[in-house]
Amino acid sequence: MNADERNAGLVERLPEIDDRWRDAFRAVPRHLFIPERAWCVSGAGSRGQVIDQAADPERWLDAVYSNIPIVTQVDDGAADIADLANRHHDFTSSSSMPGIVATELDLLDPYEGDKVLEIGTGTGWTAALLAHRLGPEHVTSVEIDPALHEAAAENLKRAGHSPRLVLGDGTEGWPEGGPYDHVHVTCGVRRVPHAWIAQTRPGGTIVLPWMTGWGGHMVRLTVAAGGTAVGRFHHPCGFMLLRSQRGAGGQVEGDYRDSRTDLDPRRVARPGRDADLALGGMLPGVNRAFGEVDDGEFRLWLSSADSEAEVRHMPGDRQAVVRQRGPRDLWDEAEAAFLRWVCLGSPGRDRFGLTVTAEEQYVWLDLPDRQVTP
Repeated sequence: MNADERNAGLVERLPEIDDRWRDAFRAVPRHLFIPERAWCVSGAGSRGQVIDQAADPERWLDAVYSNIPIVTQVDDGAADIADLANRHHDFTSSSSMPGIVATELDLLDPYEGDKVLEIGTGTGWTAALLAHRLGPEHVTSVEIDPALHEAAAENLKRAGHSPRLVLGDGTEGWPEGGPYDHVHVTCGVRRVPHAWIAQTRPGGTIVLPWMTGWGGHMVRLTVAAGGTAVGRFHHPCGFMLLRSQRGAGGQVEGDYRDSRTDLDPRRVARPGRDADLALGGMLPGVNRAFGEVDDGEFRLWLSSADSEAEVRHMPGDRQAVVRQRGPRDLWDEAEAAFLRWVCLGSPGRDRFGLTVTAEEQYVWLDLPDRQVTP
C-alpha cells in the first residue's frame, strides 16, 4: 500500500470523533511530519526500534500509519535516535499516538472561527490538523526547542499549512495572540500554568494531559469567572512532561525509619486507573515505582523532592517491611490516601474533576466543592 492507502486505513481505525476531525486526518497525512529516522515501540514490553525511511521505506510507512507514538527526539536533541538501541536515553519529543491525538482534539469541540493556542508544536502535525479544521489564521503554536521549531516549520510548509509558529516557553502562553477560545496542550502537565487560563475567554476550553507520579489522564477544563477553570477527567494517557515541570529529584538525607504494615503494597502500587487518579490528586509531587525482584519479592518505591520510602513484600508474608526517610512518611501518606479512596466507595475516573485557580489546583469528587484529601 502507498501512503494514501495507509492513511485511509489509519483514519478508519480512529476512535469515534467529529467527522470534521476525521476529514482533517484524511487531509493531513502523518508521514509528512515524521523524520527519516525515528523510534517506535514495537509491542508490549518492548523498548522499541529504529525506523529508517532510507533503509526500509515500507517498514517506516507501516510504523508511521500504525496507532503508536513515534519518538522523534531524545535528550533534548543531545543524542542520536539510533543510539537508543545501545543505551538508555530520555524521550523528549514525539508524534503522539493518533488515537490519543484524535480524542484530545475532539474534546476541544471548537466552533468555526475559534482561535486556538497550542502548547508544544513538536513535529507540527497537530498544528496542521488544527489549521485545516479552523484556518491557519486561527491557530498559534508555541515550541520551546529551537530545533523542533525549525523542523516543524519545514514540515508545515511542505504540507501546505501556515499556522502562526512561536519560539518560546509555552508555560507563559502567547498573550499577543489572545484571548483564545481554546488551549490545546501536547505535553504532560503537573501544575496547570495560570497564564493559559488568563489568556482564554470565559467559556473557552483547555484540554491537557494531567500527569502525576501515579499516571496520566486527559482533562478538559472550562474557563469560568475570576480566573478559575473547572473540568472533568477523561481517558488515561501518557505524555512527556512540559520542560519547566520535569524537575530533578532532591537529595534525601537522614536515617531510615523502619516499620511494618498490614496493607499489601501491591494493592497501593497497582490498584487500577481509577485509584491512580485519586492517589495522584491526593499526593502531588509524589512519584511511584514498583516491581518484582529475586524470589518473587515485590517492592514499592515512593519519592518526593525531600523524602523517600521503600516497601518490601515477600510471597506468603502477612506484613510488609517499610523503610522511610526524610521529613515526610511517604508510605503512611500513600496508605492513608488509598484507604480514603476505598472509604469513598472506590469511585471511578468519571466521577473526578480538577479545579485550577491562580493560587491552587485540586482534585474533587462529583462536585467542585468536594475536594479529595487523605
